[in-house]
Amino acid sequence: QVQLVESGGGSVQAGGSLRLSCAASGYDYSNNCMGWFRQTQGKEREWVVVDKPGGVGTYYTPSVKGRFTASRDSAKNTLYLQMNNLKPEDTAMYYCAARDGVYRNFCPNDRINYKYWGQGTQVTVSS
Repeated sequence: QVQLVESGGGSVQAGGSLRLSCAASGYDYSNNCMGWFRQTQGKEREWVVVDKPGGVGTYYTPSVKGRFTASRDSAKNTLYLQMNNLKPEDTAMYYCAARDGVYRNFCPNDRINYKYWGQGTQVTVSS
């Protein structure tokens, strides 16, 4: 049974930092796409970052590029999201996601392509 468990959310002031963690179990963590998505009330879930396995590529939505950094710790089966210089518009529920199936050297950023999801962790940035 695949489980993704996020942690690390919280409340910070604008300009602050948070690091989110996503611990994966029951999943071939090292050989498939993973990502972070976020959602605010009344809006669709949007992609933040998608990460190719093996450290060969990480792609960020333009609004977070240069401020957010995704990384994996293979020993811990954990995906991280370091968020710096946070802005009020980053306020959202953040979800970790993982694809299923065979990796084919491409990681989509549409949420429909991700089968496994964590429960979410709330990030609130005040001005």
